[in-house]
Amino acid sequence: MKNKERPILADLVNAGTLDIEKFQNEIIRPIIKMQHHLLVASFQNYLQKRKIDFSNLTEQKKRSRISSIYKTDNNFKNLTLGFIIGHFSLDEFAFYTANISEVHKRVLQITTQRIKDSILELKL
Repeated sequence: MKNKERPILADLVNAGTLDIEKFQNEIIRPIIKMQHHLLVASFQNYLQKRKIDFSNLTEQKKRSRISSIYKTDNNFKNLTLGFIIGHFSLDEFAFYTANISEVHKRVLQITTQRIKDSILELKL
């Protein structure tokens, strides 16, 4: 099993960056990158469990379906959020609790885009 360590993503924060943007770029993005394979496997499992056939859909319909799943399925959204929030330190968790809805929105936006960009990794 590979040791999980947050990657360092350079050049995402500058002097005018808002705290929430700084948190997104220094904390959320590296965790999502670190959890990439788990997020892809989780989405693939979601499709299999719900018997959703992606194989015959056009690229645009796949992307649309991915967006729809992340917008409408609260259980799946919460599972995805858990994969990310579970890697927060106590200080990061304190920031998260003070900015919960904004952090959720950003985590789900980034994750949705990552899955869309990873369609070819899905074994359908």
